[in-house]
Amino acid sequence: MANKTISMSNVRQIIKLYSQSMGKKKIALRLGISKNTVKLYIERYKKLHTTWEELSRLTDFELNKLFHPPQKTPLSERLQALQDFFPGMEKQMRKRGMTVSRQFIAYKSHHPEGMAETSFYVYYNRWIKKVNPTMHIEHKVGDKMYVDYAGATLPYVDTNTGEIKNAQVFVAILGWSQYAYVEAMQNQTIEEFIAACENALHYFKGVPLAIVPDNLKSAVFKASKYEPTLNENFKAFADHYGITILPARSRKPQDKAIVEGMVKLSYQRIYTNIPEKTILPLTELNATIHKYLTEHNDTMLTGKECSRTDQWIMELPSLHPLAQTRYELRKIRQATVMKNGHIYLSEDQHYYSVPYELIGKKIKLQYSRSHVELYQHYELVAAHKRIRSPHNYTTDPAHMPAQHRYVTEWSPGFFMEKAKAIDPIVEYYVSQVLAKKQHPEQAYKSCMGILSFAKRVGNTRLIKACKRAHEIGYYNYKIIDEILKNNLDRYEEEPEPPPMPVHDNIRGRNYYQ
Repeated sequence: MANKTISMSNVRQIIKLYSQSMGKKKIALRLGISKNTVKLYIERYKKLHTTWEELSRLTDFELNKLFHPPQKTPLSERLQALQDFFPGMEKQMRKRGMTVSRQFIAYKSHHPEGMAETSFYVYYNRWIKKVNPTMHIEHKVGDKMYVDYAGATLPYVDTNTGEIKNAQVFVAILGWSQYAYVEAMQNQTIEEFIAACENALHYFKGVPLAIVPDNLKSAVFKASKYEPTLNENFKAFADHYGITILPARSRKPQDKAIVEGMVKLSYQRIYTNIPEKTILPLTELNATIHKYLTEHNDTMLTGKECSRTDQWIMELPSLHPLAQTRYELRKIRQATVMKNGHIYLSEDQHYYSVPYELIGKKIKLQYSRSHVELYQHYELVAAHKRIRSPHNYTTDPAHMPAQHRYVTEWSPGFFMEKAKAIDPIVEYYVSQVLAKKQHPEQAYKSCMGILSFAKRVGNTRLIKACKRAHEIGYYNYKIIDEILKNNLDRYEEEPEPPPMPVHDNIRGRNYYQ
């Protein structure tokens, strides 16, 4: 191309005038450009096999790319070898503890005549910026809490079993103030993860607008670039505190670089201070972590005249208040209502009632440490106090059909009250029926049958029948039925004969004594 680049305005004028059949010499004189420059641009125009009308519609940027294509300077053998080394080096740099200096040693072992250390650092920094350009994230006050687990675990003693186990270390940080929270947890289950997030909110004494977690299973059920599916329990926890969940993109650590940095700082300022030879119980381990965490938060920030704690105090008014009660984790199950109007909670081996209209339906079962709730199409249809009593039933009478509900009310007191309302004689008779039956259900049915005679034959006949049955010492439904069928209740006792008259010819009873 020409030795001196000219403006796109002049390029347009050259092509326009040439297309109007003006000579190269005249074009050069009119535009004040050398003849050779005009000649070179015209030759380039001919090679493009296009027309002035098409070129006139292009922007200056597009026109410049056509007439001034980028020229690639061939790399030297040493520089080419260095560029070929960087892709593999980038993968190695993802490993924990890997450094650029160690990679330089590996490079020199393969290329002894290669670049010096300073040049190696310069070229690597240029290359990594082109391959993985970073973006500065401007954190807002009270906006986000970033959470993650540290890769390295910490040993602790299980006080229940005496076993030495590895604790998962949870890390949380407020984006604006960089105020951090660290806690050792037993594992990474949803229960432990939610508990750690809740402890962090209480440590921060407020709730930010959003939580930014990694794509771990405890937070995200199904990862997606656009609409990840959240774990229902974690979402319920977020709803309890009025907080939004914004999962980081999968395999994009830059989305939560601030918490990644805090993980590295926890290695330097917490892990290194925990004694290696002495293995502590989890509570004592967390007390030690808290001590060094406080020191970290109180350390002055580089280039600033304040600490993370100072910045947190400024951020605190922007955080929303904590919920009045702590979140109680709810487990979620699908269950089918059995024919007896109950569902089965396998974890406790216990049965809970639902309205009988839902028999055979599939419903959602949510249960926490203290309550069991049942939903159909997001509508609460039953709620019970959680009972951990295996093979037993918790039944709400309102859930049962009218006839079943009446049966469930049967009890000795129930029948005694009904009998007392008729007559004390009937009450006494019913009490004897209850006392003499071996199985309660048998007694209940007998009592119900006896009391039903009050409607069929009236209270008076029932009272007499109970009195008659008592006289002969039988206490059951059948004897009352026989007495009433045979009208034995109507039998009147013969009156006692009148006393014998006193007469001189009659010796009297004293004579025979």
